[in-house]
Amino acid sequence: MSKSTSGNYFEDFRVGQEFRHAVPRTITTGDVALYSALYGMRFSIQSSDAFAQSVGLDRAPLDNLLLFHVIFGKTVPDISLNAVANLGYSDCRLLRQAYPGDSFTARSEIIGLRENSNGKTGIVYVRSTGYNQFGQEALTFIRWVMVNKREEAAPTPDAVIPQTPPSVAPERLVVPEGIRFEDYDAAIAGSPYGFDDYRIGERVDHVDGMTIEEAEHQIATRLYQNTAKGHFDARLQRSSRFGRRIVYGGHIISLARSLSFNGLANAATVLAINSGRHVNPAAAGDTVYCWSQIVDRSRLEGRADLGALRIRTIATKDLPCTYFPEPGGEAEASVLLDFDYWALMPRKLS
Repeated sequence: MSKSTSGNYFEDFRVGQEFRHAVPRTITTGDVALYSALYGMRFSIQSSDAFAQSVGLDRAPLDNLLLFHVIFGKTVPDISLNAVANLGYSDCRLLRQAYPGDSFTARSEIIGLRENSNGKTGIVYVRSTGYNQFGQEALTFIRWVMVNKREEAAPTPDAVIPQTPPSVAPERLVVPEGIRFEDYDAAIAGSPYGFDDYRIGERVDHVDGMTIEEAEHQIATRLYQNTAKGHFDARLQRSSRFGRRIVYGGHIISLARSLSFNGLANAATVLAINSGRHVNPAAAGDTVYCWSQIVDRSRLEGRADLGALRIRTIATKDLPCTYFPEPGGEAEASVLLDFDYWALMPRKLS
């Protein structure tokens, strides 16, 4: 009997099935440094202990997207080892501030299944939750992923498609404990623009581009202990629908978030992900550009020092965003990511 595993295929899943994922993971300052090197993150609170302390935190916290990727990576061996592609996300909430030295585990529940009409693949809907070393929930999210079937003729259960909220309501946002923006130093943070300077409907071209290197996207994916075959096995992927290794979709999310600093430098931390859709796959050699639109603004109850901006970011490949291309338009083939999230912003900057 083999002691190794080939992972789950679509017909192996059942609604209500639960997974306790391996392996526990401590995120260190070394991981933070590598994450910064891969994406060039410059947001001030995550970059400087001194700046973080000036806004009421003990020290620089983990970037919430790093935590998201690590928890996502925990789920891959059980959920998406045999995936064709991860398709989207919803109802992602960051529930507790995390710091270097914290350790995390993850659990998941299958909440929906739908076989595709070709009989070769199906969509798996899953709710995953990450826990810190004290057993406290750190974040939770829903994702849906296209997974290969082991055998086309294998019977599958009736379709169950879960209802997911269109967005995270502002009252469900969790502001990091202790954070205060009364003394927020916009000059050293890199931008004079805060919550009150952005209007609903405004679009921001983030201008800069970043080319994906083969080694970088694979290092990033290994950083998260994500073992999905589509990102690593070049021989196997030559016979796939894409014909080559594809980039982990979360890599595009973090590239877009990093590029968004130019225009949204004071979007201090991601509080929630309302939705995310990987419109097209990315591969090494693609150059990523992005632009953002302000979808909504929310003043948070009892807080005059900060607010939340709902931001929709579109990332493209090899297409500068001067004309703000959108999914569904002429530039559909060039759009990589449609990402909708809430970010915490200081108010009334001087």
